[in-house]
Amino acid sequence: MKMKSWKKAMLILLMLALSLIFVSPILLLLNSSFKELKEIYLDVLALPSHFGIDNYREAFEKLDFVRSFLNSLVITVVSTALIILVSSMAAWVLVRYNTKASKVIFLLFAASMLIPFQCVMLPLVDFMSDLNLMNRPGIVFMYVGFGCSMSIVLYHGFIKNVPLDLEEAATLDGCSMVRLFFGIVFPLLKTITVTVAILNVMWIWNDFLLPNLIINKTGWQTLPLKTYLFFGQFTKRWDLATAGLILCMIPIIIFYISCQRYIVKGVTDGAVKG
Repeated sequence: MKMKSWKKAMLILLMLALSLIFVSPILLLLNSSFKELKEIYLDVLALPSHFGIDNYREAFEKLDFVRSFLNSLVITVVSTALIILVSSMAAWVLVRYNTKASKVIFLLFAASMLIPFQCVMLPLVDFMSDLNLMNRPGIVFMYVGFGCSMSIVLYHGFIKNVPLDLEEAATLDGCSMVRLFFGIVFPLLKTITVTVAILNVMWIWNDFLLPNLIINKTGWQTLPLKTYLFFGQFTKRWDLATAGLILCMIPIIIFYISCQRYIVKGVTDGAVKG
């Protein structure tokens, strides 16, 4: 009994230590966001001499936070909604039409997840430039293309456990394919849909590289792009940058906390049911 208690105590201590390691960058960022620039250079680990919101107020203004927030919000919401729509329909068709061709297509989607974005970014930008899509609709289009592979894999495993009898009964009653999917199948995919939404929202919201390549017009920048303005060629405003990064993190943290219970459940269900 004592041995079990000792092992449990050691496990708790290990988990606390690992949690502290993972949380420490965020705590360091939060601590620095209340400091003056001089204090950060003198001792980055020390507590601020006084706690104030001056950094946050100035960062809010320089970020043009409301406009940048709306840009990020529109791009993230539209991209995620299209990824969910396209991926769920594609995965459903690949599962229900179980042929050699569908298996090959699914393997292609799964294999495409292994290709780093850096390998295709220059040809992609050149191609999108030729199509005159170096704008917000263009970046949404690219996010849908990059996000669908993982989403289709997640949906594919989950849809395999959706009872086929429900679809067959609806078909016998004269239900069309569109009504069958949106009226019967899609409502059953709520858990995995929330999981797909969370994963894609976090990725798109925090993305810097693709918007930096595509969005080059003033007033179109997302929040990650605007925070880069604090790092100039000769000066780096770490005090404002840390405050700005905290402001950028707050919306996605709130979203994640409100939906986190679906992540493990959705991924686990998809893996077990696949």
